[in-house]
Parts: sequence; C-alpha cells; structure tokens
Amino acid sequence: MRRAVGQMGVRRTASTLTRLNQVDGFDCQGCAWPDPAPGERHTAEFCENGAKAVAEEATRQLLDREFFATHSVEDLAGRTEYWLGKQGRITEPMVLRPGATHYTPVSWDDAFATIAGHLQRLDHPDQATFYTSGKTSNEAAFAYQLFVRAFGTNNLPDCSNMCHESSGSALGQTIGIGKGSVSLEDIHQAKLLLVVGQNPGTNHPRMLSALEEAKSRGARIISINPLQEAGLVRFKNPQHAKGLTVGTALADLHLPIRLNGDLAFFQAVGALLIEWDAVDHDFLEEYTTGFEAYVAHVADLDWAKVEASTGLTREQITEAARMIADSTATITCWAMGITQHHNSVGTIKEIVNVALLQGNIGKPGAGLCPVRGHSNVQGDRTMGIWERVPDHFLDAIRDEFGFEPPRKHGLDTVGSIEALRDGKVRVFFAMGGNFVGAAPDTQATEAAMRNAALTVHVSTKLNRSHVVHGGEALILPALGRSEKDLTGGRVQRVTVEDSMSAVHASHGPLDPPSEHVRSEVDIICSLALATLGEDSPVPWAAFRDDYTEIRRRIARVVPGCASYEEKVNEPGGFVLPHPPRDNRVFETASGRAVLTSTPLDVLDVPKGRFLLQTMRSHDQFNTTIYGLDDRYRGVKGGRRVVFVNPDDLRDLGYADGEVIDLVSEWRDGVERIARSFRVVPYDQPRGCVAAYYPEANPLVPLDSTAEKSNTPVYKSIVVRLDRPGQPGQGTGDSHGSADQGEGSMRQDDPHHLS
Repeated sequence: MRRAVGQMGVRRTASTLTRLNQVDGFDCQGCAWPDPAPGERHTAEFCENGAKAVAEEATRQLLDREFFATHSVEDLAGRTEYWLGKQGRITEPMVLRPGATHYTPVSWDDAFATIAGHLQRLDHPDQATFYTSGKTSNEAAFAYQLFVRAFGTNNLPDCSNMCHESSGSALGQTIGIGKGSVSLEDIHQAKLLLVVGQNPGTNHPRMLSALEEAKSRGARIISINPLQEAGLVRFKNPQHAKGLTVGTALADLHLPIRLNGDLAFFQAVGALLIEWDAVDHDFLEEYTTGFEAYVAHVADLDWAKVEASTGLTREQITEAARMIADSTATITCWAMGITQHHNSVGTIKEIVNVALLQGNIGKPGAGLCPVRGHSNVQGDRTMGIWERVPDHFLDAIRDEFGFEPPRKHGLDTVGSIEALRDGKVRVFFAMGGNFVGAAPDTQATEAAMRNAALTVHVSTKLNRSHVVHGGEALILPALGRSEKDLTGGRVQRVTVEDSMSAVHASHGPLDPPSEHVRSEVDIICSLALATLGEDSPVPWAAFRDDYTEIRRRIARVVPGCASYEEKVNEPGGFVLPHPPRDNRVFETASGRAVLTSTPLDVLDVPKGRFLLQTMRSHDQFNTTIYGLDDRYRGVKGGRRVVFVNPDDLRDLGYADGEVIDLVSEWRDGVERIARSFRVVPYDQPRGCVAAYYPEANPLVPLDSTAEKSNTPVYKSIVVRLDRPGQPGQGTGDSHGSADQGEGSMRQDDPHHLS
C-alpha cells in the first residue's frame, strides 16, 4: 500500500483498489487467477502484486514530449528496464523518423497514415507480423485479429507462444481442448493439489487464498519445484486475524525436483498407480483410448533414469504417489516451470496420463489447471489471436463478414524473430507488451527488430522495445484497465477471460492521463480504416463507436459465445463451455481422452556445467520491474544475481557475493554471455542454478525450443559460471563468443546487492 500511495496518492489509491476485481469494477492487469463468486468477494479483492500493477499503470508520473526532447534514443537505450518503466505514462503518440535521434510528437492521423503506408507498400501481407500481449481485452483482440486477417495474413504471434503454448498443444491432443478443466470451487473442494513448476506466492498470489481454503476443508498439497518458495511454506493471509499472525502452512510435502525432471516424475507416478491398481477402470474403459499401450510403456520404466532425471529418490516419489493413489479428487496445477523445456509437451501429456488413470477430469474437486500468467492471455486466444487458428473459426469469419480470410498458418513468436532477421518481415506491430524484453536470445532479437522497416508499439509506459527499433518507429499511447473509456462519446466496457474460462466485464474509474490517449479498440479500428478503407466489409467505425457491436459479432463467430452481450450483463459474467469438464466429452479424433507414451530421456549436462532456469523476482510482473528487491528470497537492491546450491558453490571455489559471468553453450557453437552476476547461495538441487529474466534472456538460444509448441526453452539452459576475464576456466576454451553483457543488454542496476 505504501508503494501504491506513493505513486497514485491517497485518494487515487482508494478509488482504484476498492474497484479492483469487483463486479462493478475493473479486472487486475496482472495474473489471470479467477475471482470468487460475486457475493463472496472481499472489499480488498487484490494481492500485493496486483496493487503494484495498478500503481504502475495509474501513476501520477507523466511522460510528455519534453521528456523525449531531452532524452535521445541512444540515451534511453543505455537505461535499465527498471528506470524506463519508472518514467511515467506516455501521453501522446510519438514517432522516430528514419535517421532521427529523438522521438517527436505526431498526430494520430499521421501515425495511422504512416503505418498504413508501410503496410500498403509491402509485396505481400505476410511481410508484416502482429504481436499481442496478454492484457489486450476480448473486444480489442477480436477486432485486432479481424483486421490482421482482413489485411491478409495469419502472422499473429502472442505472449502465449512464450508461456503456455506447450499446455495448449498437449491438452488439445489429449483431452480435445487447450484449456484447464477446473473451476475455483474445484480448487476449494480438492482432496489433493499438486503445485508443479510454479511459484504462486509471487506470480499468482491470490491462488494462495484458494489453497488455504482447500486446506481448511482437509486437502493436502504437494509442492514440486526446484526451489522451495516461501508462499507455499507458510501463507500469511491479510484478510483475517490468523493470517496476520501465525499464517497457514500449505505444502504437506515438498519435492525439490531437478530441472527438467517432471516428465520422469509423472511417468514414475503413473507406473506406480498401475502397479498398485489404483486406477479408475470404469472411467478408462468408457472415456479413454491408449491405456493398453501406456501400460506396456511404463512396464519397462527405468528407475535409474527416473532418479537421475528427477534428482529424487525412489522413496520420495513413492511417498508422493501414495498420496495421489489415496486421493479421491486430485488437481494438478502448473505454470512456466513445466511449459518452457524442450520436452514440455510430453511432460504435460504425462500429467494428463496421471489424471486420466484416476478419472480426475469431469468431477468435482478434480482436474487439470494450467495457471495462466497474464490477465486475458487465454481470452485473446479464444478471440482468435493464434497463428494456427482452426478452419472452422476462419469459416465463421468468412460467413459473418463476407471476405475470405487467409488459410496459410502464420508466424509465431520465434518464427517472427527469424523472419525479421532474414528480411522476410518488414513491419512489426505490437499490441501491448515488451516483446524485446520477453523474447529469447536478446542479441538475436534486437538485431532482428533493427532489421525492420517499421516497428510500432501500442503501450502505456516506456520499455526496452521502444529503443530497439526499425528504420521508422511509432509509440501509440493506450488507455489502461483502470481508466474510463469514453470512446465514441459513450461509456464503454470491455471483457476478459481468466484461467478458468470465466468471462466478465471490466471498466475503470479513473480519468485518462491525457486527452491524446486512445483505447486499444479505437487504435485498431482507426488503423483498419486507414489501411483497408471505408469500403471494407467490416464496420470498423461502428465497432469503434460502440463496443457492443463487436460483442454481437463475437457471439456469432467465437465458439461458446452465443448471447455474449447478455451473458456478460450478469453479475460476475459467465463461464465458457468446456466439454471434458462439463460432460466428460472429449473432442479428439477418437472422441475419447488419449493416454500417450513418451520416451523418458535424461537431460545430459556435461561436467562443470549447470542447468539454468530463468524466473521472476517478487518485485516484478513479466518484464515490468516494480523494484529491486526479492523479499521472499532475501535479495535487496539488485537483480543481476544467480542462485547456486551452496555445495556447488564450494566445489567451484566461488565465494558468496562473488561476481561471475554466465555462459550458455548450445549446438550452434555460439557462446552467449551475460556478464556480472553476483552469486547467491540458495537451497536447490545440485547442478541447478537460477537467475531473473529479462537479465538472463540473452542466454536462451533462439532455436532452442519445445517440441510441438516451439516455446523458447527458458527453464533448462546449459550454462557454466566463469570468472570475468577467464573464459572457460576449468572447462575448456570459449569459442564463437556472442558477448551479451553490460554493453549490449543495458540491464545492470545502478545499485549494490546487500
């Protein structure tokens, strides 16, 4: 609260936080954790990081044309991500003309004309790519994908490509829908919850309240994660007296699994359930296929491989499996610690296998729960933000609007970077987010962006992407969730979808920071008019003037959204249909849920190397840096730190606080270097290390991606730890070095770690 008051003031803080996540208020800009039922919400229905997210957006600090006149792009490029984000809200459109050194003001009409001119001069629509951040509303997302397809391409990369794409891929193949199968009430009713590859205390803090409720009803919780995170050890809920004093111990069992060992763990659990006959034979016979092949596959399980991969003992795995076998209703929750490995899709299929073995889909208190990390990232995908949208969705667009959308699959995030690098894409447009900060292989991504003829970012605040630009660049300031939208001379509202498929309305209480700031819907529709013309078959002007018109088209185009406007009028909105959850209907090719067999391979790490995972600090949401502390991990005043097992630190001969370089090694022969990281001893499996992103993103090779989903491998990067100036010390010589240290990434904090 102190930080919120400091950025917004007392009155502004009160008028925003009391409306946050309320039925008549606005949806949090942060994570996608669902809200309680309308009659069950607290007056303060937000978490610490939610308050920080609101404060960042609703800050009184404004960034105007004088700021850009003072600071050249070169100057801004030398600043940290933290500093850029603290300069305040962007108040008018800005343009960087070819060869210019400073951004300068531009009218909206000229901005749209500039973008339209670039798009119209392309040889083919596929020479443009259109990125989407997860915060974009359903109305804006629907209009955006419609504009892109009317323009003639399916190049619609989004942040889901970098996070839960592996979940969607695995779930779509096994249960027929790429979304989680549980509700918030299911979490409360579960008998056992597995929290895997996830740190809810930092990334989804309101989830801890749901886990606390489940514990109060007798649930047990298993935490499976390389680091034991503070939030799952003891949760202090500020909503009641006990929470403010002793708190609630959440995890009954913590398994410190080795990075990339989750596939082996769940395969071993499945083998034990088969061995003990702790399976739901009726469910398996009626609703699934692949059971016999799966039984044969796990019968040959190599326990030596399982122990090597997981870093756990057979006894530890058996203890967890016994808890799973004894549970009558189990939910498995997971996040980026599962989805950002080379074998992530296979791992999630193993999670599905364990759920199917016990019939834990389509019954109360049971199911699969991929926890989305950004508000409305799931809603954007529902609205058609996908480079590989199915034909039935395109057919519905054709039938509704009278034009034939392109059928060729488009570019995802990694594909867009490669196409920019190779000169195949000339225009990059981002609807929100910080693409350069979030993307892998920072040096390669920055070089690719600089190869574009035009880069455009719809934004609220400055970030790294604005200073890594194409030949011409635009920054278009957008309204935030916390602000009134009076586009078209009327009070507008938008809608969002949470991690559990619940859709509800959102409308902010605050005045916009400037008369020159426009809504995302306004920006999209105005750009569409400038690019496609007044005779476009899509009624862009009507969409811009009244978002109800967009929702009426959503109702006719998007599956599950019939009577959309009427349903979102209900308090708390409505829940989209989910056939496996609702009726145990599995819309796969066989009409059944699919048990799969995935090879178990141990990720080999050469001697003297480590597996690195990137992660958030507690004072961060995605690439937005709220502050330079990580209270839960004991870090103060700095972000360039690497967490190392104390025994590994001793064997390396490095001291607590020593500064080292991180060097990743990949099959392309290029050594990617991130310089000047301070060593912090931290309890985790031997051979595993961890560092914050985006500082560690330079170490993630662009072509190191997950099978099937093409998600960058942010969570199992082979690295070594070198003393500065001594490359390859004790491990061989460096070769093909791509130096990505202080001079190129510009992420060093002007503070010391204490």
